[in-house]
Amino acid sequence: MAILRFNITMSLDGYVAGPNQSVEHPLGEGGEKLHEWAVASRAFHTMHGTDGGAVGPDDAIIEETFRNLGATIMGRNMFGGGHGPWGKDPWRGWWGENPPYHTPVFVLTRHAREPLEMQGGTTFYFVTDGIQSALERAKKAAGGKDVSLAGGADIAQQYMKAGLVDEMELHVVPLLLGAGSRLFENTDARQAGFELIRTLHSPLVSHYKYRRVEM
Repeated sequence: MAILRFNITMSLDGYVAGPNQSVEHPLGEGGEKLHEWAVASRAFHTMHGTDGGAVGPDDAIIEETFRNLGATIMGRNMFGGGHGPWGKDPWRGWWGENPPYHTPVFVLTRHAREPLEMQGGTTFYFVTDGIQSALERAKKAAGGKDVSLAGGADIAQQYMKAGLVDEMELHVVPLLLGAGSRLFENTDARQAGFELIRTLHSPLVSHYKYRRVEM
């Protein structure tokens, strides 16, 4: 059965993005350091069409993250481009003309926009009628495969609070950001309904995989 899988990297003090997120600093100030473990992996290089990268547990986690995925959901902040109406020359994402998703991606936003078709099988659809609609559309597009919930924090909190997340994987890096976007706020403590099913560690990051058990 297709499930909704949430996957995110966070700092040791609980932040998934640094302070003052902007077009210049999409992950907030200092937030790019959260993802150094992923960028160093061979799987990341392969997805972006480049050679090199390290193998090992982190590389295996990246490969698993993208396995059996048929669609992705993300928030407006993760897609980027600032706030408000899209304008005459709208933002096309952080990833260039060939984003690494290679599936339909459903972007939650308050501002309507026509679908954005990119290279490599990625098409961004802009959803204005809420998280349930985005999930229904993503599951239909996934054709029986799983759906990835990519973040950021606000969208993840909404899905978690609604009890819609089936699996959650947290990649915790030994970085102290001190400020920014916290993950476990505004969730009605629904994270307490998950059980730990796997841990995996490398020198750069610890991976914690959870499954929802509350009914």
